[in-house]
Amino acid sequence: MFGLRKEPTMISRERALPDRADAITVPEQHFVLGTPLRAPFGDGIEQAVFGLGCFWGAERVFWQMEGVVSTAVGYAGGYTANATYQDVCSGQTGHTEVVLVAYDPSKMSYESLLKAFFESHDPTQGMRQGNDQGTQYRSAIYTMDDADLVKANAAAVAYGEALAKAGHARGITTDIAPLDAFYYAEEYHQQYLAKNPNGYCGIGGTGVSCPVGLPTAE
Repeated sequence: MFGLRKEPTMISRERALPDRADAITVPEQHFVLGTPLRAPFGDGIEQAVFGLGCFWGAERVFWQMEGVVSTAVGYAGGYTANATYQDVCSGQTGHTEVVLVAYDPSKMSYESLLKAFFESHDPTQGMRQGNDQGTQYRSAIYTMDDADLVKANAAAVAYGEALAKAGHARGITTDIAPLDAFYYAEEYHQQYLAKNPNGYCGIGGTGVSCPVGLPTAE
C-alpha cells in the first residue's frame, strides 16, 4: 500500500561494500575541548562507543558531561573498513553512526554514560531514530571489555523494565556487542553542532529516567 515504509534491514557481510584502503583524516584536537581527537588520551583514560541516531547531536550530549576528556564521531558495528559517510548512508556497510567517548573513570562512571545514552534517545525504534530511518541510525552500545559488556546488558534490562512500567509497549532494540572497530567520520562531522550551532539535532528521549547508577530502594 502507498505510504507504508519498509523497515530497513542489515546487509550481510558478503553483500557489503568492499573495504577502503585509506583511513579518513581528522584534526589532531577536539574543536570544543582542545584535547586529542585520537588515542592516546592520557593515563587512565577509558573509552566507550555509543550509537543513538544522528551523531551530530549525540556527540554534543557527551562532550558536555563532566569527566569526558574527548569525543569523536564515526562508524562501527558493520563490515566496511574506512567507510565514508556516503557509504554508510547507502545502508551497504552495516555500520551505524556512533560517538567515541574518552572519559576519566576517577571523575565519572561507565554507568553514568549508559544513563545519558538511554535517556537521550528512544532505544525501542529499531532501524531508525525519529524521522531518521536506516540501519545507520540504530541504537547501539559497543563495549571495550567484558565488564562493560555486562554493565551495558544490565542497563538495557533495567531501562526496559522502566519503560514498561511507564507504559511503553515496545522493547529495547539496542545492539549491544564488543567493539570490533571504530572508523572516524570525516572532519566536517566532528563536533558538528559546535561549528554549526543551528545545525540539525535529532536527539530526543522517551522522558523516562534510566535507573542505572541510582541507589536501590530498600
